[in-house]
Amino acid sequence: MASSHKHNSDKDTGSSALKNTQAWTRLTELHADMAGTHMRDLFAADPKRFQRFTVSAGGILYDYSKNLIDKEVIAALCDLAKERGLERRTTAMFSGDIINTTEKRAVLHTALRNRSNAKIFVDGHNVMPDVMDVLARMRTFTDKVRSGEWTGCTGKPIRSIVNIGIGGSDLGPYMATEALKPYAKDDLDLHFVSNVDGTHISEALKKVDYETCLFVVVSKTFTTQETLANAHSARDWLMAQCGGDESAIARHFVAVSTNAQQVSDFGIDTDNMFGFWDWVGGRFSLWSAVGLSLALAIGMDNFEDMLAGAHEMDQHFRTAPFEKNMPVLMGMLGVWYRNFFGTSSQVIAPYDQYLHRFPAYLQQLEMESNGKSVDLDGNRVDYETCPVIWGEPGTNGQHAFFQLLHQGTQFIPADFILPVKTHNPVNDQHRLLAANCFSQTEAMMRGKTAGEAADELRVAGYGEDEVEALVPFKVFEGNRPTSTLLLDVLDPKTLGALIALYEHKVFVQGVVWGLNSFDQWGVELGKQLAKTIADELDSGLTVSSHDDSTNGLMNAWLQGQGD
Repeated sequence: MASSHKHNSDKDTGSSALKNTQAWTRLTELHADMAGTHMRDLFAADPKRFQRFTVSAGGILYDYSKNLIDKEVIAALCDLAKERGLERRTTAMFSGDIINTTEKRAVLHTALRNRSNAKIFVDGHNVMPDVMDVLARMRTFTDKVRSGEWTGCTGKPIRSIVNIGIGGSDLGPYMATEALKPYAKDDLDLHFVSNVDGTHISEALKKVDYETCLFVVVSKTFTTQETLANAHSARDWLMAQCGGDESAIARHFVAVSTNAQQVSDFGIDTDNMFGFWDWVGGRFSLWSAVGLSLALAIGMDNFEDMLAGAHEMDQHFRTAPFEKNMPVLMGMLGVWYRNFFGTSSQVIAPYDQYLHRFPAYLQQLEMESNGKSVDLDGNRVDYETCPVIWGEPGTNGQHAFFQLLHQGTQFIPADFILPVKTHNPVNDQHRLLAANCFSQTEAMMRGKTAGEAADELRVAGYGEDEVEALVPFKVFEGNRPTSTLLLDVLDPKTLGALIALYEHKVFVQGVVWGLNSFDQWGVELGKQLAKTIADELDSGLTVSSHDDSTNGLMNAWLQGQGD
């Protein structure tokens, strides 16, 4: 259907309306009851709790039974989503309505992975032929590079890819390339450069040969400060290596951008520029040409399998009833803990080394989307929004921050992610990995009582005085909520579904909190100030135009440059 272009900051989505919903009142009552409940008792009272509180979609089993919920809580959370207009807002997003109201844009990352024949319109234009055209161009290009047909300036095939981008132009492709290493071409090395710190590009350049290296510069406007600084440094390096022959740039640089003039001025042949659209937000752009480096690594068949997995999750999100809808349940559980239990952070613990960048990817996805204090109508909210997202791969985390999760003073929900099948069946290590994952969620749920701790100590031979002294240190309160995502296998399709799941979770929470999840004005002020400060540092003159702290730091830095 064609976009209706309506402004979707409806009055019933504002911050003042949230606490006036019937479901909010009901959840306040349910929290008063649940706050004094232990999950041990919930499991004892319901022998089919696992079956009741699991849902499957896209190769993922989502177990949310180890949470402080019962069927009444879930019903009330789903009612809150309904009262906040989630179904209507979801239809608006998928239909190409302008839901990013501050930038007057549609939000259609779902169109990038649309595997159906459905038309999707923006401003009366069906965008799907454009999407398919870019995918076809990506396939042609990646096939040339991977086959060796595309060569560098000296005729040698490409053996190294350096992706230069930042934010969504780095976090998504880097995370997915690491996650899908088993599907990557063996003789093609991938490097990712994002930080404006010259160390990042310098270290990458030490690992590549100019004759066989291809730089993929990813910047929608081709003006992003950090990305262009690194791209110019890479170009200078190439020129130094090949004797200043500027024709080499076209063989060793391609661009993912919409700014043809800037790309051409840089020296990149615009035939090798891959575009995307203003209805694709940076942190939702992996599915577009922003994923070119990933496609070079794993090939377009695998890349399109990832799109298919995401599309499958999209269809589940659009059609499943809220009570059986994985993104809705995940999102509303986050609302339950953030707004009723007062949690301030959320842990992501992937029990798969290939997913080691997944927590960092989710940090941007969630905190840049919903880390906001103003609602769609421009009013300051009077409730908490996005928590801090953090985490590390599972067993590493167990030997680092899990102590705090188990016995700390903070109440922190955690998502555990584990593939059933491994790509690396080394001895019995995958069994040990799974055992650690399952034992941690059980321990966080059950805990250990003073009586249980005392009995253990007695069995171990401790005397009563020692038992009495040690018991306080051995008690685990338990009742710490966890959800487990059991993946069939970490392959392109399941990874696509997993990423889309968290994308829709973010959308669900944004709707409930009345936020625009698709702008990011909070990053602008620092960028503006950085331009001014960079010019002042370049002048070398004593600085006095800022606050005393900033002046002092800048002048100390300038003084150090002259030493």
